Amino acid sequence: MLSSPNPNIATPKKTFVHQENDMRFIPLLVNLTVAAGTIVAGAVMAQTPEEVLPPTMPWDGASRSLITSPDDPWITPSEQSGLKETPNYAETVAWLKRLSEASPNLRMTPFGTTANGYTLYTVVASAGGIFEPSEARKTGRAIVLAHAGIHSGEIDGKDAGMMLLRDLTVGQKKGELLEKAIFVFVPVLNVDGHERSSPYSRANQRGPKEMGWRTNSRNLNLNRDFAKADTPGIRALLGLIGDWQPDIYVDLHVTDGHDYQYDVTWDQFRTYGPSPTIAAWMRDTMEPALTADLQAQGHIPGLMYFGVGAEMERGVAEWMPGPRYSNGYGAARHLPSVLVENHSLKPYDQRVLGTYVLLESILRNIGNGIEALREAVTADRESRPSELVVSWQRTPEPTGEIEWLGVASRREASALSGGERVVWEAEKITRTLPIFSASTPGATVKVPTAYWIPPAWNDVIELLELHGVAMERQTEAREVDVVMDRFGEPSFAEGPFEGRMRVTAPATPEKRRETYPPGSVRVPTDQPLGTLAVLLLEPEAPDSFFQWGFFHTIFQRTEYVEGYILEPLAEKMLANDPELRKAWEEALAAEPEMGARQRLRWFFERSPYFDKRFRLYPVGREK
Repeated sequence: MLSSPNPNIATPKKTFVHQENDMRFIPLLVNLTVAAGTIVAGAVMAQTPEEVLPPTMPWDGASRSLITSPDDPWITPSEQSGLKETPNYAETVAWLKRLSEASPNLRMTPFGTTANGYTLYTVVASAGGIFEPSEARKTGRAIVLAHAGIHSGEIDGKDAGMMLLRDLTVGQKKGELLEKAIFVFVPVLNVDGHERSSPYSRANQRGPKEMGWRTNSRNLNLNRDFAKADTPGIRALLGLIGDWQPDIYVDLHVTDGHDYQYDVTWDQFRTYGPSPTIAAWMRDTMEPALTADLQAQGHIPGLMYFGVGAEMERGVAEWMPGPRYSNGYGAARHLPSVLVENHSLKPYDQRVLGTYVLLESILRNIGNGIEALREAVTADRESRPSELVVSWQRTPEPTGEIEWLGVASRREASALSGGERVVWEAEKITRTLPIFSASTPGATVKVPTAYWIPPAWNDVIELLELHGVAMERQTEAREVDVVMDRFGEPSFAEGPFEGRMRVTAPATPEKRRETYPPGSVRVPTDQPLGTLAVLLLEPEAPDSFFQWGFFHTIFQRTEYVEGYILEPLAEKMLANDPELRKAWEEALAAEPEMGARQRLRWFFERSPYFDKRFRLYPVGREK
């Protein structure tokens, strides 16, 4: 029994094994006596998710045969529960360690720690005991990197991956896949969130019985962190990607939102994005194979779309993710990436088995088609566009249609809200819906020859190194002709987002001859990760270091002058500079109500005493 940390709160009658760093909690604690009185859980919390979720439709796919027999010594903890529950992290790690010790084709290795101190692990399945990344690349086999639990309530991938690892090795059912592919699997990426487990984590999701939390222990969403890399989990993952250089990267999720028939979906492969050749191969070669394999096992695969309207009645919409997201980051660095979104309203067993089939299909099809995929990767990595779209917008009009496998619904008046609510009815329907693409360019920039960053911004330099961006560190001072942005009035977000105050600002380019001290870096764009460098360093890009707040201090004024000094100085400036006098008269005519402080500031900004680097973006562009 775990004792209550507060002596004024009675210990709830729940028995479980306490693990080190255990973050499990149950928010529904009925009739707890506290010093100030009695807290009674609300009536809503008395409901289970199953009681309030839309009704489900029967499913009995052929993939049920993947569940091992109850007497199998390698049955997974989730299979023991009939794929209704998921093990905690200690149980997961213990089972995977035992499995790895039993097979010469498995190795379990730590690769980082979380904010709360949990150890992150990879489990590598590789024939012949080849587990070092450099040696693995020499084999020519496809390298598939997949992780589960970046949002730890969405944990289907962990239990599917455990089943697949067994069948690739000791289960002796899928071992032939390792002849052409190496599987690098991270069972849980957000362990902090995983251990904050409860039956009341995701009200919109059907199982498992208890599930983890979306964010980590600092309330940061790891799948908004790829560009800025504030969390130790993402920093560790970026290192893993750099070490293994996988041929494909798979991020396993579960959806929110509308009801529909599809149980396994994945994000679209858009040929209008930063990796068009890769996207075309994924769309034309891999996607049909995934679809066929899932359908053969009784699943209903499809592309992931966002609904337009409460019942998707106005259509479906694509999106173009930026590098804050896993799949947007993959596209930015020309890494074939698949964002998988199982449907949250489908039963847990159906979702886990669908994930197993998808992972198996990827291993098989990437293994068999690796040469063509690598050719596509090379084409995108060698592309050197003179201009790059750094943000995208949704088209105002539909760009096509889709035959949508939906679920019938109705609207009814709500006495609770005073409006209408949508009621899903578990009846299959097929509709033709318009598609709104995300293919309209928002902002486009010219790609410079290189960027120059002074050593004062070493946090930015270190992040670029973590991302694997190549750079040239200067050992001596350099004078360089560059173009730098001078920002106007900044617009800061009203509140923090993912732990940062985001900012935008209008910019005016200035041609300058800058002296860069020793320790400065030159970041050439003529490199495989040149596109990623542009998206991180161009201020117009939504996931640039600038918009994420790495350069806030350039908006601080640090030197001032008193009015009794500035008034006679301004008089001398007007007397000695006819052009300045003309500009002053025009400024007064345009704003006759200009106050005294504004007038003095006008002169200060034009005096030789004003900070010439105020609002100057310190990253220079070399033409």
